[in-house]
Formats: sequence, structure tokens, C-alpha cells
Amino acid sequence: MSQGASRVANLRLDRLLANLGYGSRREIGALARAGRVVLDGHPLRDADQRIPVTPDLAGRMVVDGEPLDPPPGLALMLHKPRGVTCSHKEAGPLVYGLFPARWRRRDPAISTVGRLDKETSGLLLLTDDGALLHRIISPKASVSKRYQVYLDRPLRGDEAAIFASGTLMLKGEERPLLPVALTVHEPTRAAVTLTEGRYHQVRRMFAAVGNHVTALHRDRVGGLDLPQDLEPGGYRVMRQDEIARVFAGA
Repeated sequence: MSQGASRVANLRLDRLLANLGYGSRREIGALARAGRVVLDGHPLRDADQRIPVTPDLAGRMVVDGEPLDPPPGLALMLHKPRGVTCSHKEAGPLVYGLFPARWRRRDPAISTVGRLDKETSGLLLLTDDGALLHRIISPKASVSKRYQVYLDRPLRGDEAAIFASGTLMLKGEERPLLPVALTVHEPTRAAVTLTEGRYHQVRRMFAAVGNHVTALHRDRVGGLDLPQDLEPGGYRVMRQDEIARVFAGA
């Protein structure tokens, strides 16, 4: 991640915690004076004190009895459930509602790395690191995504060749799709691996060959698989080796 290659920032305690969504600078000052911010076992009562924002800070600082939230440079993997939307503003349940409320006040903000539509489940990455986000979604990176697809009707048998041809045109599009790999598991279940991310691409691909997607689940981004122990709605901070795995094979 980009932060690891840069100098360690030294931030005032009130600015650090305000940027992480813990409250206003005045509220952070009150927390500190009350001894509710602790670093390495010692209360930090001066909100003006500058703190080196090192990668291990979340393991050393406690706020109101709880470990500090991960500082900027955060990357997350989320098992997105069906029925939630990758948006800050749309009506209904949002992916951001799966995180602590204060995370919505973080600066820099946490954003999804691409999107999964409301009815698609699976592996979704989020980060507050703009450079990392753009590196993943850049067409130059060619980061692949794999989806498990459940279909209304049995496959005809020619879909793999059509998807791999690089000539399939979607309705309303002016250029064909890049080649997509199709692996058939059962007559009505298959996996597709693609590098583009056009609007509802997988659903529209199968519609173009006369079928209908009944359920869609993303289980891999690049070389990173959705962990089997990460339940729908669950999330965790990504390790550096997991971030590197996103780019494996790209």
C-alpha cells in the first residue's frame, strides 16, 4: 500500500481521532482530559500531542476501552451479502452500514473498489487509499474477477466459445467485450472470469445468449479468494500479502 512507502505522519491526537470519526476536536479533547485515550498503557491527556501514525498504532492505542480503529492506509475485504447496495446515498441498506457508524465520518473516506450490484454477493474490497483503489481498477492492471453463476435454464453448450471470442456485443454497447473464460460446473451452474467491469456485465452476457442469471456470487479478485470463514456481512482488515495477492497473475 502507498502509505508503507511514505514517511510516517505525525498528527495531533485530536486531528488523528477526528479524522477517524471519533468526534469533533473538542470532543476528542474531552476524551483525552478524561484519560480515555491510552497509548502503550499511558493516558494521553494532551490532545495537542503529536502521534507518529505507524502501522502498529492500532495495536498500541486504546480509545474508550476499545482498540484504535485502523489508521489511514486501510484496506478491507468484505463478504457482501445480497440486498445491500455499494453506495453512500441510495435508499435501503448500504454496505457502509455494515461497519461502525464512525467509519462513515473518516477522512479520507472509505470507498468500495468497484461495485457489486444489490443482488450480487461475495468478495468486495474497500479502501481509503486512493492510489491503491485506482491501481486495482485500472484497465492496465487487468485484475480478474471470478463469479459463480446460477442460471434459470440449462446451458446450450456454445456459451464458452461465444464468451471467449472477444466479439460478443452487449445491447446498447458500441464495442465488444474482452474475452471471458467460462467453466461449466452443472447444466445451470458455471463460473466466469473476466477483467472488465461493465454495468451488470455478467447478467447481460447470459441474457445475450438467451439465459437468465438467478444468483451471482463473486468469490475471487485477482489471486485473492473470499475466505471460507468470512460469513456474509463479515469483514476484516487485509494483510499486505493479501493485497499483493489481488495483483497476482495480472
